[in-house]
Amino acid sequence: MTARIAVLASGGGTNLQAILDYLASKSEKRSGDVVLVASDRPEAGALERARGAGIAQAVLKSSRAPEGCVLTDLLREHRVDFIALAGFLRLLPKDVIAEYPSRILNVHPALLPSFGGAGMYGDRVHRAVLQSGAGVSGATVHYVDEEYDNGTILAQWPVPVLADDSVQSLAGRVLRVEHVLYPRVIDAVASGRWKFGSRPRAVPDAAAFSLMHWDEKHLIEDIENAFGL
Repeated sequence: MTARIAVLASGGGTNLQAILDYLASKSEKRSGDVVLVASDRPEAGALERARGAGIAQAVLKSSRAPEGCVLTDLLREHRVDFIALAGFLRLLPKDVIAEYPSRILNVHPALLPSFGGAGMYGDRVHRAVLQSGAGVSGATVHYVDEEYDNGTILAQWPVPVLADDSVQSLAGRVLRVEHVLYPRVIDAVASGRWKFGSRPRAVPDAAAFSLMHWDEKHLIEDIENAFGL
């Protein structure tokens, strides 16, 4: 049985597209289907991507209502099994966390626990990495709990910070990794190969980042081999 996945996004939806493309590439062997895309921003490109793919969309005008949690009701309506956050900027209501324990994933554009927490998203993260003088950044897939970027880490992948990097160039390099890593972890969880609440997988040695490949083909091979995906 394929899992029913909801994706929550606030922006353009490139990670959503990566998830859709990867699941589609699995054909009849795919572990899940995205059945709902919801956003707190009616102009979010993610909603347009969902519309083009024939997936139900919803705009979250408010996370709560007097009669209960609007988002929880929406997820129940679509019989969602688990949730993937893809650039969703709101803190999830406690009702949703309680309804989906260890069934909510997020991808963060740095190596948590560094450069995470409230207000740390998008360019703010990459700017903080550059200002710190760090030589390595990366992408982190983690479970979601009641605090920003606090849940148990499932997988990470290091990304080199180059001497001439700008916020934009570093962001682009990290995003390439997100687009490879995140869909594969979602697939592993949705298929049951990685159990809900499972321990973190092996994290590559950040000191070896300079030896890793950065063309798409080899990046995919490196990530799949490292995590057994």
